Amino acid sequence: MTIFDNNNNKKIRIAIDRGGTFTDVIANSGSGKPEDDLVIKLLSVDPKNYKDAPLEGIRRVLEKFEDKTISRGVPLDIANVASIRMGTTLATNCALERTGERCAFIVTKGFKDSLLIGDQTRPDIFDLNIKKHKPLYEIVSEVNERITLEDYTEQLPFKKSIANKENKTVVGKSAEVVRVIKTPDVIEVYNMLVDIYDQGIRSIAVSFLHSYTYPDHELLVGKIAREIGFRHVSLSCQTSPMIKFLPRAHSSVADAYLTPVIKEYLDNIFNGLTNWENTSIQFMQSDGGLVDQHKFSGLKSILSGPAGGVVGYSTTCYDTGNNVPLIGFDMGGTSTDVSRFGDNKLEHVFETTTAGIIIQSPQLDIHTVAAGGSSILSWENGLFKVGPGSATADPGPAAYRKGGPLTITDANLFLGRLVPEFFPKIFGPNEDETLDLEATALLFNDITKKINKDLGSKYTPQEVAYGFINVANEVMARPIRAITEAKGHLVSDHYLVTFGGAGGQHAVAVADALGIKTVVAHRYSSILSAYGIYLADVVEEKQEPCSYFLGSIEATEFIEEKFKLLTNVCMKELFKQGFSLENIEIQRYLNLRYESTETSLMIMEEGKNCDFKKLFHDNHKREFGFAFESKNIIVDDIRIRTIGKSHVREQNSVDQEIKSIQSFKPVNIKMEASFFKEVYFEGGLVPTPVFRIDNMTFGTVISGPAILADGTQTNIIPPNADATILKAHIFINIKEKKTLKESEVGDSIDPIMLSIFSHRFMDIAEQMGTQLRKTSVSTNVKERLDFSCALFDNEGKLIANAPHVPVHLGSMSTCIVAQAKLWKGKLKPGDVIITNHPDVGGTHLPDITIITPAFSQDCEVLFYVASRAHHADIGGILPGSIPPNSKELYEEGAAIYSELLMEKGVFQEDLVHKLFVEIPAQYLGCSGARRINDNISDLKAQVAANTKGIQLVEQLVDTFTYSTILKYMIAIQNNASQTIKEMLRKLVEHFDSNVFVGEDYMDDGSAIKLKVTLDVENENYVFDFSGTSPQIYGNTNAPIAITNSAIIYSLRCLVGEDIPLNQGCLEPITIVVPEGSLLNPKCGAAVVGGNVLTSQRVTDVILKTLNVMADSQGDCNNFTFGSGDLTNEAGEVTKGFGYYETICGGSGGGCDSWMGSGWHGTAAVHTNMTNTRMTDVEVFERRYPVILREFAIRRGSGGCGKYNGGDGVIRDVEFRTTVTASILSERRAIAPHGLQGGQDGQRGQNYWIKKDTNAIINVGGKNSFNAQPGDRFIIMTPGGGAVGTL
Repeated sequence: MTIFDNNNNKKIRIAIDRGGTFTDVIANSGSGKPEDDLVIKLLSVDPKNYKDAPLEGIRRVLEKFEDKTISRGVPLDIANVASIRMGTTLATNCALERTGERCAFIVTKGFKDSLLIGDQTRPDIFDLNIKKHKPLYEIVSEVNERITLEDYTEQLPFKKSIANKENKTVVGKSAEVVRVIKTPDVIEVYNMLVDIYDQGIRSIAVSFLHSYTYPDHELLVGKIAREIGFRHVSLSCQTSPMIKFLPRAHSSVADAYLTPVIKEYLDNIFNGLTNWENTSIQFMQSDGGLVDQHKFSGLKSILSGPAGGVVGYSTTCYDTGNNVPLIGFDMGGTSTDVSRFGDNKLEHVFETTTAGIIIQSPQLDIHTVAAGGSSILSWENGLFKVGPGSATADPGPAAYRKGGPLTITDANLFLGRLVPEFFPKIFGPNEDETLDLEATALLFNDITKKINKDLGSKYTPQEVAYGFINVANEVMARPIRAITEAKGHLVSDHYLVTFGGAGGQHAVAVADALGIKTVVAHRYSSILSAYGIYLADVVEEKQEPCSYFLGSIEATEFIEEKFKLLTNVCMKELFKQGFSLENIEIQRYLNLRYESTETSLMIMEEGKNCDFKKLFHDNHKREFGFAFESKNIIVDDIRIRTIGKSHVREQNSVDQEIKSIQSFKPVNIKMEASFFKEVYFEGGLVPTPVFRIDNMTFGTVISGPAILADGTQTNIIPPNADATILKAHIFINIKEKKTLKESEVGDSIDPIMLSIFSHRFMDIAEQMGTQLRKTSVSTNVKERLDFSCALFDNEGKLIANAPHVPVHLGSMSTCIVAQAKLWKGKLKPGDVIITNHPDVGGTHLPDITIITPAFSQDCEVLFYVASRAHHADIGGILPGSIPPNSKELYEEGAAIYSELLMEKGVFQEDLVHKLFVEIPAQYLGCSGARRINDNISDLKAQVAANTKGIQLVEQLVDTFTYSTILKYMIAIQNNASQTIKEMLRKLVEHFDSNVFVGEDYMDDGSAIKLKVTLDVENENYVFDFSGTSPQIYGNTNAPIAITNSAIIYSLRCLVGEDIPLNQGCLEPITIVVPEGSLLNPKCGAAVVGGNVLTSQRVTDVILKTLNVMADSQGDCNNFTFGSGDLTNEAGEVTKGFGYYETICGGSGGGCDSWMGSGWHGTAAVHTNMTNTRMTDVEVFERRYPVILREFAIRRGSGGCGKYNGGDGVIRDVEFRTTVTASILSERRAIAPHGLQGGQDGQRGQNYWIKKDTNAIINVGGKNSFNAQPGDRFIIMTPGGGAVGTL
C-alpha cells in the first residue's frame, strides 16, 4: 500500500496511542480539517467490556463516521479507512511482566552468564535482598567460537596491523583488524540447535563477541537455525551493529523475546479487521518514526507511545523563528516522561535500560522520571511520600471505582482540581460513571487521622492532600532539572510543554519550581502522543560500525562510500512506500569519540562540506564542559536516517499563533465561565471559574485562579499565572515566581516542607554528581562512577549524600568535620580545600576529597559541599596506586593532610604538581603521579561540581532564607535519627535481646570484634569494637572513617525504607574503636586495602552480629595490570598504560527478622561497600592487550542452607603482551561464614597459568607478578554464606 494515493484522500485516518492506563484515539473523517477530528479516550484494560482497546477505539470511530451501530467482537470493515497509525506499550509491558516468547540465547563459549552478571552493579545499594531481573531467555547455549581484535588502542602511538589470512587475521566491517581464533563447528551447532528446537523453542537470539565488526559466525548460526525451522532468529550483528557486547546481546535477546509477541498481536489486530488490504497500517517506533507493520519489532517499540508525544509537541509547539527549546512534560496515568527538543531536531540515544534490559538501538531521549497520576501517596517515617509505587491501570486510583489506593489523581480530585462534569464517564461496571469523590474523601480522612495522631497536629484532609501535591511537584521537578542540565542546557531557558492526562494539573507548579516562565498546552494535550503519531513521518535508517580516525584520506573515502551505500538502501524502502524524492529528507551522522575515551556523541551533518571535527568539539564542550582539541577523533559508527515526509497536516507554532492575534481581550468571567467550583490553592479553598476550552474565543486572556478543561484535559491556572487561548494552544505565562518562602513558616516543623526539603537537599548532591561525571576525563569517574558528592552543615555534619559509592557515605562527614575544625575562622570566599589523608577522614589515598565552603555576606561559613573521586594514579610504588603489598602510607602515593587547592579563586597548579609528583617521588622506589594532567583535569571537575553545589545552595538560601534552611537541616537529621531508633527498637523486640556479639578474621589472622548494646529505654546504642587486633604492617588497616561508613550504611539498609541519608543516622550511635587497632590505625600506616577489603569485612561483621544476614564475599577483588613506557632501538617511545577493575562475587543469605522472611543471596554482584561497574568485554579487548576467556558464575560457590548464599564468579584473562599484574583480595584463607547452621561460601582463588611451562601458580590474595604473552590469570571470587539448615 502506498502512502500517497489519491483514492485515500477522503478516507478516514486514525491514530492510536495505547498507554498503560488509557488508550487515546484521534481520527479524522477524511476532510483533513481539525474541526472534523474525533477524540476518544478509553481504558487500556477493561476485560469486562472489550478484549482489545485499539480495536474498540477503531469500532467507535467507525460508528461515528459511518453513522451506524457496530457490535463488539465482530471483524471491523476498514475499507473506508486510509490509514491506521498506532503506538503501543505492549513490548514494554511484556518486558516488565516477563510475558514474552519462549526463546534461547546462543553465545560465545565462556559467556553464557553474561546477561546474568550484567555490569555487576546492584540496582539499589541499600537493599540487602539484592533483586536482579529474571533473564528473558529460557535456555542458554554456548558455541565454541572466538574472535578478538588484533590491535589495542592503549598502545600509543597507535599502530594498526596489516591483515593476513595466513595469520588468521582479516579486516572487519569497522575496518578493524580481527583475529579469528576459533571458527564454529557446523555439526556441533546443528546438533545444539536441534536439541533446542525439540524442547519447543521457536525463537533464538545469537550474540557472539565482536560480531558488530565480524558477523560471519553469527550469520552461519542464523542460516542453520532457519533451515531447522526456527520462526524468529535475532542476530546481534543485525539488530544492533555497535560495539559493546552486553547491550548488543541484551538487545538481540529482547528482540527474540518481544518481536514474536508483537507479531502475534498484529495478527490479532488484523484478525479483527476486514478489507484492510488498501489501508496503510503503520506503527510508531522508539526513534520517533513510523514503520510498516511488517518491520515493526519488539526491540524498536519499547518507547513507541512516548515517542509519539515527542513528535507531537515538537511538531506543534516548536518555533523555528525564535528557536526556544522545549521540555516535554508527559504526565499520564501510569508514568511521567520527560524529554527535550531543541535546534529543530530530535535527540536520539543509543543505549537505555528498561526493566533490567539494556536496549542498544536508536531511541528518542525520553526519561521516565516518576509514576504518573497513579503514583501512590503514603505517610512513612514522618514524611509525605509520593511513589515510587503505582496503582497502574488496574485497579487504578481510588476514584476509578476499582478499590484502588490513594494517588495523585485522587488528591487533584479531592482538591477540586479535576472537573468530574467534563471527565469521561468510563468507570464502573457499566462504563457510565464518573470519578468517585466519596471513596477518595474517605481515604484522605483516614490518612489525615494517622498523620495527626503521629504528630499531635491538626491538619485538615485538604491540607494533607495539598501537601502531597507539593511533594509530587518537587519529585518531578528534581529529575527534570538534572536531566536538562546534564546535557549542558539551562532549564529556565525553555518552554515547558505539558501533555498527558495529568500534566495540566501540575505543569505550572513544576515550571515555577524550575524557574521556567512559559507553559504551553496544545488543544490535544491529553492525547498528544496519539496526535504525534497522527502527524509523524515515516523513517528508514541503517547503521554500520567504523574504526577510522576522523579526517584521514582513508577514512574520508571509507565513510563516503558507506554513506552512499546506506542511503541507497534506505531510499529504496521509502520509494516502495510511494514517497517521491522531493518528500524525502536524508540525515547523515557520525558517532564520534576522542581516542582513549569511551564516551561518544552522535553528530549530524550540517550542510555541505560539513566540518564534523568542529561540530564534535563544540558539542562535547557544551555537554561535558571541555574538548580535547589536540586528540584524535575516532569514528565508531556511520548512520543514515531517511525521513519520508507525511504532510498530514500543517501546524503553526504557539509563537506564530501569538503573532497572528490582532488584539487580546480579558475574559468576561460572568459571561464565559461554565460554572464556579471550590478549588484548593495555597492558603485554602478559592471560588474558581471553570472554562470549557471549546467555548473560548481566540485571544482571550484568563488570569488565575482558573480551570481550563474539556472532555479529556484539565489545566490548572494558579493565581500567579495567566493563560491566553489560541487556535491550537493554550499559552500560560507565570507572572511571578511562586515559592514556598512566601508561605507562613512558623517555629514548628511542617512535615510537607520537611518532605520537600529532603528532595531539595538530595537534588543538590545529585546535580553535583551529574556535573562531576560530565566534566571529568578519567574512566574511573566517567564510566565506573567511582565518586560521591554531598552537602554538609557548617560543622561538617552530613545533610545529604547522593547514593553513589557506599564506602564514601559516612566517611566523608568524618573528613569534613575534621577539616572544618582545622580551618575554622581561616577560610575566605574562593578558597577550596583538598585532602585525602586517613588521619583526617580519608579512606585510602586515591580517593581525593575536594571541599568548598558557602559563605554568608559576613563571610561566615553557612554550609560545605564536597566531592570525593577515585584518581587512577597518584604515585607510589606501583601504577594504579593500589599496591597489594604496601607497608607504609608513602608507598601508596600522594598523602595530602589539608591544603588549599584554590585560594581566593585561583587554582594552585604548582602546588598540585608538588603534592602529586614531587613529594611522592622523594621516597625510595616510589614515583609521583604518572598522569598528572588527568589528575589536574579531574580535580578541576571536582571543583566544578562543588561550584554547582554552591550555586544551588545559594539559590536555596535566596528562596527560603538561611534560618529556614538551617531549621530543616536539623529537622531532616532528627527525622533520620528517630527512624533509626525505631528500627533498633523493632530489632530488640524481635530478638528479645539487646546485646549482640560477633567477630571475624582477616586472611592474615587479624580479628575484628564487635559488641552491640542497644539500650532502647535510655536511647543508648553502642557499637564497641574493643578486642579488635592491632594495626598491621600491611595495607588492610582501615581508618576510623571507614568504620563510620560501614555502620551508617548498615543502619540505612536495616531501615528497609526510603529515608534521607544524613548524619542523623549516626547521631544515636556511640562508636568505640581502640586507637592503634586495625580499625583506627595511627599515623603513617598503609591503608589502601582497608578501603576496599576491610570495609567489606566490617560490614559483614555488623550484619551478622545483628543476625540480619550471612557473610557476603567480603571483598572487592581489586585487579590491576599495566606497563611502563618502552623505548625501542630506534628511540621510539611507546607510552605505558594501566588498567584497574573490581570484580563481583556472591552476597550472603538473609535471616528471618523483623523485616520479614529471609532471602537467598544473589550471584555475581557487587556487595556492601562498593557498586562500581565492570568494563564491557569488547571495550576491554579493544583498549588493552588481553583476551577475556571466561566471565561466568562460579556455580556452587555459595553456601547451601535454608537461604543459600549467592555464587561468586570466574574471570579468566589472557595477556597478549608483557605486563605487570597485581591482585589485592580477601577471603582466600577464611571463607565467608554462614549463619544459623548455614554453610560457608567458598573461598576465592587466584591462579597464574604460565604458558611456557603450563604451571598453575596460586599467587595468594595479595601479590604482583610479571606476565608474559599467553599467560593467563584466573580470579575465582568468593561465594556468600548461607542461613539455616536445609
